[in-house]
Amino acid sequence: MGNVPEAAHSMMAAEDATAKVNLYLHVIGRRADGYHLLDSLAVFAGAADGLSVLPGQGLSLEVLGPEGGALATEPDNLVLRAARLLADAAGRPLPGAALRLDKRLPVASGIGGGSADAAAALRALDQFWDLGMGAVRLEALATSLGADVPVCVASRPARMGGVGDILSPAPRLPPFGLLLANPRLALATPRVFAGRVGPFSAPATLPAGWTDAAAMAAALRTLRNDLEAPAIALCPPVGEVLSILGALPGALLARMSGSGATCFAVFADGAAAARAAGALPPGWWRWGGHARS
Repeated sequence: MGNVPEAAHSMMAAEDATAKVNLYLHVIGRRADGYHLLDSLAVFAGAADGLSVLPGQGLSLEVLGPEGGALATEPDNLVLRAARLLADAAGRPLPGAALRLDKRLPVASGIGGGSADAAAALRALDQFWDLGMGAVRLEALATSLGADVPVCVASRPARMGGVGDILSPAPRLPPFGLLLANPRLALATPRVFAGRVGPFSAPATLPAGWTDAAAMAAALRTLRNDLEAPAIALCPPVGEVLSILGALPGALLARMSGSGATCFAVFADGAAAARAAGALPPGWWRWGGHARS
């Protein structure tokens, strides 16, 4: 794309980094390089981190928010890696941007918080630096940042294949509510994958769409998250979270998202999910509301 002059930028850009939820996750194979092949249906919740960009000297990142302390010792945040990647792709030798991350999603929790932050950085800096790359090119760049980053660029429901880099349209989804809960325990994704045993799963057969939340949940109950068992073996409280969510009045489905430890319950609508959030143990992180369309 050639050099973009340092002066060519907007005065400010801001993006939400919304939580990604895997309604099911099948591990269907493994590549020669060790990366697992997945089949998953990803949707997005209203829970989100916030990322803003202002003019600055060089490239900097300030992390704030209730969950920001967990990143205090991280040597190279994925947001900064995304910014450098975009600057390199655009031919910017000296990127100027002061990024601020309001961290509200728990870290290492299976809802793509870091991936969503990186995707938000790509979108915000594309606007801030007036690059005009658009979603397709940003998704291609995102592949090198992590398995969940490409789907988080658009933050719309999608079916994920490959190692997360092959995206296809989701079935038509009805309106539904989501309740997210995390017992404030982090799980390292590589350890969870390493604990998976047994044969690989087959890809799911999905319809063109569902008429309502109950029909969707009934179909999803025939599928699973293949990482649930190894996650519970590493972190038994995940099993407790699933039991509590599944017993909530109005819960249509309870399952773990991604590699955990965040679990979710599907409800008929966002109001029911929001009400159910109040019944969870006070020490847990939680969010309830409408799933994003």
